[in-house]
Formats: sequence, structure tokens, C-alpha cells
Amino acid sequence: MSKLHLLSPLGFRASGVVAGIKTTGKCDVGILTAARPVSAAAVFTTNKVFAAPVQIGRENIAGGKLQAVIVNAGNANACTGDQGMRDARAMCALTGAFLDCEPTKVLPSSTGIIGHMLPMDKIEKGIADAAVALGDSRQHSLDFAEAILTTDLARKAAGVEIKIGRQTVRLAGVCKGSGMIGPRMALQPPHATMLAYLSTDAAIPPRLLSRLLAGASDRSFNAVTVDDHTSTNDTAVLLASGASGAKLDSPRAVRLFSDALDEVCGSLAYQIAADGEGATKVVTIHVRSAANLHAARAIARAIANSPLVKCAMHGNDPNWGRIVSAAGLAGVAFDPDRCTLTLQKTIVFRNGRPLAFDAEKLSKALAAKNVMIDLTCRLGEAEATVWTCDLSKEYVTINADYHT
Repeated sequence: MSKLHLLSPLGFRASGVVAGIKTTGKCDVGILTAARPVSAAAVFTTNKVFAAPVQIGRENIAGGKLQAVIVNAGNANACTGDQGMRDARAMCALTGAFLDCEPTKVLPSSTGIIGHMLPMDKIEKGIADAAVALGDSRQHSLDFAEAILTTDLARKAAGVEIKIGRQTVRLAGVCKGSGMIGPRMALQPPHATMLAYLSTDAAIPPRLLSRLLAGASDRSFNAVTVDDHTSTNDTAVLLASGASGAKLDSPRAVRLFSDALDEVCGSLAYQIAADGEGATKVVTIHVRSAANLHAARAIARAIANSPLVKCAMHGNDPNWGRIVSAAGLAGVAFDPDRCTLTLQKTIVFRNGRPLAFDAEKLSKALAAKNVMIDLTCRLGEAEATVWTCDLSKEYVTINADYHT
């Protein structure tokens, strides 16, 4: 992973400013924009309780073109009725006025407490200040990344540079997410929130961009869980300026870009798990040789979401029984008499029975910042990876006090 930042791809500017919405006094309104409407794709929460900016975002992305993203933190603008819808539209109109673009070419995002009306006086000033502060430096990227955070302890960013033909293509992104993390996002749906903003200077038509983002999101953002609570505001957006001149005009070029997108989104998803509320470690669950992809994902997610497994990981307890039983309740094909379970490269269970291992040594291995759970099912050829974190007392403290 390179040291590229969100504005390394050509053709974009961004900013983040303090509008006073957050109680921390840190940046809480941000703008990401291009000089003109560019190809765009987005995926949104599939929660049937969704925020006003999600509804407006779905409408504005329908044409496959955007010129800007406006985001605020500290208030989710969710469950706010007609007023919330008017406020989300006003965010787009205000941003459009300052950037000289159509409001329908602006995608709004909000994150924070549910059920509170947006403080539009602060929002309006924040948008005005953010429009003046726009720039294309690393610091501008950092300010934008700061403006989207809520309970996060750290900014999250990733970027890569690849060659497509003779052109150099840059792809980068930032995201936020620490709690209320169990994204299930889709392009056209019938869960602190996961927000991701990505930029590239490749020239990619909207339909292809949508397909690539949907696939990458499914393999990354939809494969990370902290508490498996799908937010009302989950959104991931990808803007393609085309400023590099590189086109995805061959299967090889599409594959190169898709792999790069997977790399960036995968890094961002991992960083979300690492910054999970109260987390002390990342737990990676890799399920192999499952009956099919649905089964592999279901088993991996069942293990990742088990409070008993997550508590065991926090206590460095090699309690393999919790993991095997979680796999068995996933509701898909699974046979404990055929599987092999490995914790931190130590085989602890195989073919329906435990294997002898040094519990003290394995417990020390589980104290690492990165823990690997590997389950081979021997029922097929499908595999899946899910990232999560341990469950600590600090998680309970954070969420017991979040609203008050």
C-alpha cells in the first residue's frame, strides 16, 4: 500500500472544517469535489430504516454522474421525517451554490446520533467555510478524513498506483467506522455508521464503475463487522475523474483496476475492524472449502459475530468449542466431522475431535494484535474472509454512554 492520499488522483479537491456539530471541537463538515460532473457510483445501506441523505443520495446517483460529496458528522439526520429530507436537499443546494453545480450532482452524507434534527445554522456556515477551504494537498485530504469521524480513534486511508497501458492511474480512499458496524450495502436496496469515499483518475463509464464498486464492497466493507448492526447511513462512493486519460478498454485493464480497488477497500475494511469501539485486536476469520460462497460467508460471519467468540478473543482464551459451535449454527451446510480448525497456525480441532495443544503457548499467541481463525470445511471449493475485533468492557462503556 502506497502513501497516496484521497487527493492524489488528479482532478479532485477537498476540505474539512469545524462547524460546531461535534462536541469535540474537531472538523465535522467536509466537501469532496471535482471541477465538473464525473462518473460516479455508490452503494448504500440495506437497512429498511435509512437516513434522509441516503434517500437523496440514491436519487442523485441515479444518473451516474456527481460533482461533489457533502458530509457532516455529529448528527445522522436519520428518523427525522420530512424535515430531515428538506435538510438533506438543502445541504445539496447550498453545496451546489458555492461550487456552481447542480444540487442533483451532489451526494449528501451524515453520521452521528439518530433522531436529532440537523442544526442547519451550523451546517450552512460549515458548508460555506468548507467551500472556501477547498484544496488538493495531503492536509486537505486529512481534514476531510477528520470531518467524517464520530467515535473513531483514528483516520482511515488507503491508496494505490497502477499502470494501465502507458498511463499511471491513482486510486485512493478514506473511510470511517468504529461502532454500529455490520454493513450490508447494495447498489439498489429493496447499520456510528460506515462511510467510505474513494477517488480515481481513471476514465470509467458509470455502469462499469457501479459493477466494480459493488463487487469490491461485497468483498470488503460487507465483510467487516464490529457489532453486526447495519447502520441507517452506510454509504460508499467512488468518483472517477478520467484526468489520467487511462481507459478500462480491455479485460486486462478492468482486472487490474478491480484488483487495485479490492486492495484499497480491503485495507479500509481492515482498518475499521482495527478501530472497532473498545477493540484491542483484529480477528480475521478465513473459511475454506465450504459448500458454496453463501455458506463460506455465513459461517465466517457467524463466528465473527458470536459474542462468546469475541469475548474469548479478548481474554486470549483458545476456546475452540465456541468457534465450531458458531459455525454449526450458521444455517448452512457444515459437518464438524470433516472440518479442521486452526488458531494462530495451531490446529486445535480436526474431524470431529479435539487435538492436543499447549494451551498456555496458544493463549500467548492469541494476545497478538492480529489473530487468525482458519476453518477448513472440506465440503466444496468456496472460501470467504471476514474481519472483526474482540469484545471488551470498553465497548460496553462507549455504547452505554453514547447518547447521554
